[in-house]
This record gives sequence, structure tokens and C-alpha cells, in this order.
Amino acid sequence: MYTITGHHHISMITKNAKMNNEFYLNILGLRRVKKTVNQDDPSMYHLFYGDLTGSAGTELSFFEMPMVGRTVRGTNAITQIGLLVPSFESLVFWKNRFEVLDVKHGEITSYAGRDALHFEDAEGLRMILLNNNDEKVPDNWSMWEESIVEQQHRILGMGTVEITVRHLDRLAKTLMGMFGYVEASRSDNEGIYQSVAGQSLGEIVVKQEEGPSEKPGRGSIHHLAIRVKNEEELRYWDQVVKERGFHSSGIVDRFYFQSLYFRESNGVLFEIATDGPGFTVDSTIEALGKELDLPPFLEGQRAAIEAKLVPLD
Repeated sequence: MYTITGHHHISMITKNAKMNNEFYLNILGLRRVKKTVNQDDPSMYHLFYGDLTGSAGTELSFFEMPMVGRTVRGTNAITQIGLLVPSFESLVFWKNRFEVLDVKHGEITSYAGRDALHFEDAEGLRMILLNNNDEKVPDNWSMWEESIVEQQHRILGMGTVEITVRHLDRLAKTLMGMFGYVEASRSDNEGIYQSVAGQSLGEIVVKQEEGPSEKPGRGSIHHLAIRVKNEEELRYWDQVVKERGFHSSGIVDRFYFQSLYFRESNGVLFEIATDGPGFTVDSTIEALGKELDLPPFLEGQRAAIEAKLVPLD
């Protein structure tokens, strides 16, 4: 039986790609590993940030939607993103950095059993820096040496992701019964589920909350992508999703990876995505994220696409 090896990427909505670019490069110190467009609507940017090559498990992805309104927070949504940093001292470093750079943040506290620092970007996207306690990180993660942040405190990759739903048991059943996640803890209104037992790189905190569903807008989370190795595994999961009664998008070729989409019983959107071929399929490592990259089927429209995009740098 195939297993889910962790998070692949997570995708959000931004109103302003230029402001978004400034925050994730020059405040968080991530690398912009791909500057491309939404393949379903090439008039808008699709930006990816991560480690040296945008390795699976490090990718934060943003769709620019200039006309989008504000997010009205609620349930049945992905509500927070955890990002791993090396140590408790790193949390102190980041708290000081956020104070100097006027980034909205809280005090150092704990979350899902780890030291934590909650913060938000300029559009209200909720994130948490989590102490990795110097635990081993995946072999495929590679640090970007040109980051503006000093090496010992750089963001490593994605950790715990929080999902808030009306019906916890329904999502728990999907995570455990369909994907083989382990239930690490459980109370009446919260459960912690891990794709790899004991590790936060594929961990999901599920909170149960009544009320209206979230109305997405700027700073909201569109979907979480979970990780599989290759197309063979993806075909297997496509069949499993359908057998469980969910509607699958079928396998979609995103050029940098292949994936499928489905909504679980509360309506939260999941993507299942392959590790490869990765962002170097049309770029050298050195050139990643510097120019506008387009998948082959959009290359013939390059002039028209570039004319509509506002330069980021």
C-alpha cells in the first residue's frame, strides 16, 4: 500500500503580488523559486517560495487576484500554516525581527506540543513558526544560502497545518481511513494527525468549530497539497478517492508536478501532488524564480501574458 510522505505545498490568495513578493523574500527570507502564472487563468501571477529548489514540503504558493476582497474568517477552512525553524533561539530571533519590521505577531507560546510564535503577513494570512528542536529534516530539503536571514535561524520548511471544520470525525475518517494518517492525540474538539508518525512535516491539527463557513479572500488558504512520489502512486490515489465516494478532478498535468484535487466531506479542498519533475525542469538552479517561466502550452501566448503582468522586482 502506498503512503502519504508529508505535505507537498500549500496555496494561498494574495491581492498584490508585488507586496507578497517583498514579504516572503525580504522578511521571511524564503527563495522565490518559480515566477509563473495560474495555468487556468494566465492573467494572474502564480508565485512559489521555498528552499533552494522549492523542494516538496517547503513550498508556499500564491495566486494573485487583484480584485479579491477581504477574508471573512469561519469554519470549514484551512486556517493556519506552521513553518519549522531550527531552535527556540530561532523563535526569539524571529520575535525580535518581527518587532523591528512591524510584522503582526504574538508572544512565544506552544502549539501542537512545540514552542511556537504566531504571526500574520500583511494580508492577514495566519502562520506559526514552530521549534524543530534540531530534529532531522527530510533529505530532499536544501537550504538557500542567499537568504537575507542568517543561517542558524532560517525557515526550514512546512510543519503543522491547521484545518477548522464543523465535523471533526468526518475529516479524521478521511485522513486515517483513506490516507493512513496516525492519530497522535484527540479531544472532543481537536485532533492531531500525522502522515509520518512522530513528525510535524506531514502533521495536521483538526479543530472542530460551529458557525458559518469561511468566506475566502486575500490572505486565505485555497488548498493543501499532500505528497506522493510519482504518477503511479497518483493513479492509485485517484482510484481510492473515487472508491470512497469523493469527486476527483482526475489527474492534471501542472508541468512541474502532476496532481489531482478533491473536497473532503466538510468541503475543504485537498490536492495530491507528485514530487517531480520539479521546478528545475525548465530552469537551472541558479536561475530559479528570476524570469517568468511558462509551461509549454502557454509559451505561444508569452507576449500577451507578460503585457498584463506588473513587474515584481
